[in-house]
Amino acid sequence: MFGGIILGLFILHDFSITLSIEALFDLFVSLLGEPWILKTLGFAILVGSVMTLIEQSGGIEGFVEFMQKKVGLVKSARSALILSYIIGVIIFIESSITSLIAGAVGRGFVKEYKIPAAKLAFVCDSTSAPISSLIVLNGWGALLLGLIATQIQSGVIEGDAITILLESLLYNFYAMIALIVTFIAIWFNIDIGAMKNAKFVVTQTKEGESLKQKTKSMYFMIVPIVLMVIFVFVYLYITGNGNLLKGSGSSAIFYTVLTTLIFMFFYYILKKNMTYKTWGLNAFKGAVKLFPIAMILLFSFAIGEVTSELKTGEYLASLAQESLNIYLLASVIFLLSSLISFSTGTSWGTFSIMIPIAASMAIALDANVALVIGAVISGGIFGDHCSPISDTTIISSMASDCEVVEHVNTQLPYALISGAIALLLFFISSLLFS
Repeated sequence: MFGGIILGLFILHDFSITLSIEALFDLFVSLLGEPWILKTLGFAILVGSVMTLIEQSGGIEGFVEFMQKKVGLVKSARSALILSYIIGVIIFIESSITSLIAGAVGRGFVKEYKIPAAKLAFVCDSTSAPISSLIVLNGWGALLLGLIATQIQSGVIEGDAITILLESLLYNFYAMIALIVTFIAIWFNIDIGAMKNAKFVVTQTKEGESLKQKTKSMYFMIVPIVLMVIFVFVYLYITGNGNLLKGSGSSAIFYTVLTTLIFMFFYYILKKNMTYKTWGLNAFKGAVKLFPIAMILLFSFAIGEVTSELKTGEYLASLAQESLNIYLLASVIFLLSSLISFSTGTSWGTFSIMIPIAASMAIALDANVALVIGAVISGGIFGDHCSPISDTTIISSMASDCEVVEHVNTQLPYALISGAIALLLFFISSLLFS
């Protein structure tokens, strides 16, 4: 990623070493001056503390025991992954929190049933963004609604923003197919590509590092997780001044994790689950463990910024617009959005770039606006899923204790299958509805 950043800056500054070094310094200073980036990095680090504390509290072991012996819902690797899948679908409030909670629940069963961490990461990643983009009572809906409303206000398109958004969600083919493909892959235990070679790896813990439990209670995991879900809604409401759809996603997830961490301090100590010293050591070790992940996120933001400055998206769109048939419009928009999202590592950034362009192209060719916007949404998620610099890719890896590169390699074949089916559906829809 750093090499890509340097090369991009060289291109932007006519290969001047002095100007490129100066631009590199300015880039990271400006990124670290952005509150939402600092909160996202803080979230990535504090998540490590939360995950480690939950693991060492005995909560995961208690939950595994409850699900296996008391209610008998989880009896195999398949049912364990299905449980994480269901949680990923139910919790649609924010993609990062979705991945985190699905990963936290699944990690106990990973050890119990010798499930490769890559499979859990695949389930977390393939439910988080797709479901958040389909059930848009969250920050995704707020962003998309705002982008569509801007096009209406500027006179590019006509109609009601909410109506157009809801219609476009019917054409969010990639998100729908990804959820179906993921479920089928879990249910029938279908391993393709690199997933065939994914193995369960025993995590070695040094003696004295972990807290030895006298008792196991699932509540040490369940209570913090339930509170996290509640806190996200609360902070979205607060940051949105009473409107959940206008709340800040980065602020909400940061304050949620921070508040959860403070709660866990009092909860574990008052329940005599941990001492002050044990809590502090585990929280510190968890934060240190995920510090490299925060650095990867920072570099992904940087390379996304450089790519945006190069205006790659606008250039690709201009090339496509020169000779584009109406029946290929949605398919091409889907591919362009996928390429931009893959290159920048952000589906939201792709939406911001491509929706104005796609709306203008749709009007110029008298095409179905909702179909084209649906292609942008689908392409943004598809490229994001395939991208090694995507924040959801990194967070899903982190939540599942899986290496980022392994997660990308093992998830890619499934994403490509879903993408190919979505591409075909966009072409068919163009023939039927344009």
